[in-house]
Amino acid sequence: MTELYKFLASYEVLIYILLAIFGMFAFRWLWRSWQEVQTAVYSLERQFSSRRLGQSAAISILIVVLFCAEVFIASFVIPGLPLDTFLGTPTLDLISTPTGTLSVEMMTQFANPIPKIALNSTGCTPDQIEIISPNPGEEIKGAIELIGTVNIPNFGFYKYEVASQGSNTWATISAGRATVNEGSLGRWDTTTLTPGDYQLRLVVTDNQGQSLPVCIVPVRIVPLQ
Repeated sequence: MTELYKFLASYEVLIYILLAIFGMFAFRWLWRSWQEVQTAVYSLERQFSSRRLGQSAAISILIVVLFCAEVFIASFVIPGLPLDTFLGTPTLDLISTPTGTLSVEMMTQFANPIPKIALNSTGCTPDQIEIISPNPGEEIKGAIELIGTVNIPNFGFYKYEVASQGSNTWATISAGRATVNEGSLGRWDTTTLTPGDYQLRLVVTDNQGQSLPVCIVPVRIVPLQ
């Protein structure tokens, strides 16, 4: 059932288009069948016309039912599903589970950060995909609010992840399925990580499952005083 929901969510627009095309043909057939029944003179002719009318009506009703089902699932069922249903990697709730959320290998990499940190973000697109706060190279501590923008055509979902500076091993912090304009993307409890230099990245995926260029911001986690 999960795979079905993913399919309906990913190809929602295409499904609407196909149903609209088939609907036009079905309703045209229904209208012509109705006219044939009205103009039929002989009983045998009327019988065949009535049969075609019943078939066209059944197909038309089926298309309407499928259209309504897609609207209902896309508007009410899919938004209520857990976020990790549409994520390729498991979502880690670092706020509610402040310890034990990262593997031993990840903690080992985080414990030995690269001394220097780049002060520039990469891959960010203003007004579409960007992390506004924290700023590149900013020192952060404790639980912080991530501020940014996620606003692209055919938006699917976004997630934000963390890795030690220079590492390609990313841990998902959390995710969201609503567009954001210079607002809160979510919270991040940095006390679960060893102080040092890290990369914070914002990954956005459209409703076709295609990932867009990743926005990466370097930050430095400092211990609480």
